[in-house]
Amino acid sequence: MLDWDDLRHFTALADAGTLSAAARRLRVEHATVARRVAALEAATGAKLVDRRSGRYVLTEAGQRVAEHARRMEDEAFALERSLQGSRETVAGTVSVSAPPLFASMLLAPRLADLRRRHPHLHLRLLGEARTVSLSRGEADVVLRVGRPADPTLVVRLAGSLAYGLFAAPGYAEATPAADVAFIAFDESLDHLPQQMLLLEEAGERPVVLRSNDLAIQMAAAQGGAGVVALPAFAAVQAGLVPVSPRRLTRDLWLAYHQDLRGSAAVAAMVGFLVECFAAIRA
Repeated sequence: MLDWDDLRHFTALADAGTLSAAARRLRVEHATVARRVAALEAATGAKLVDRRSGRYVLTEAGQRVAEHARRMEDEAFALERSLQGSRETVAGTVSVSAPPLFASMLLAPRLADLRRRHPHLHLRLLGEARTVSLSRGEADVVLRVGRPADPTLVVRLAGSLAYGLFAAPGYAEATPAADVAFIAFDESLDHLPQQMLLLEEAGERPVVLRSNDLAIQMAAAQGGAGVVALPAFAAVQAGLVPVSPRRLTRDLWLAYHQDLRGSAAVAAMVGFLVECFAAIRA
């Protein structure tokens, strides 16, 4: 009988392609993934992966094992969701994946309210913007700007976010219009509405910093480096001021797997998240 933990680690490597990515997904050390995969190869007597240019590529035998292991994993996750979805008590741990800035500035400061209301409900808050697999249990609830399209998810509008262009107090007054600088995401995110808003304002003026981390962008703006596109609630908390009449509104969506529809803990967490966003509109 093959060890399920070995199969689980191998499947993560097959999906992620690198030890470090598989380790992040499983929240273990990369050496653990390597050891588990080696143990599975020893148990099967077959070479399952080849290492090429820093990535792991499945052999023909590895592809067969991965196909069966994914089906086993899918069934295991489905069973877990079924059991979680039938729990009628507001207790246990619910994991929420949210963009880092929202997690740190909007949700974490309100955790005490959740604890007072539901003392037996615990939150695992994952600050991340990547696509997560709810069917594979990477999170129970996701919070994203942009409506998830997966038909297996229950999707709910959490609220709307006002975006604008902000800078440190006094920056616009002290800087000639032609010398105003801008702070943006990297070029791969130029399609985002808030990035387009910023670049339209910038025109031919320079983008002096590009970063995929909105907290870094905000810190640079606080230091007087230039103008940044931010959700208004975050800009206010950071002490930044609006410098342009340009505005836009983006919808924020909550989603969880349909198998968790009956979970009292997930319902309570979703209600808490919606209230968090209602608070910034009040």
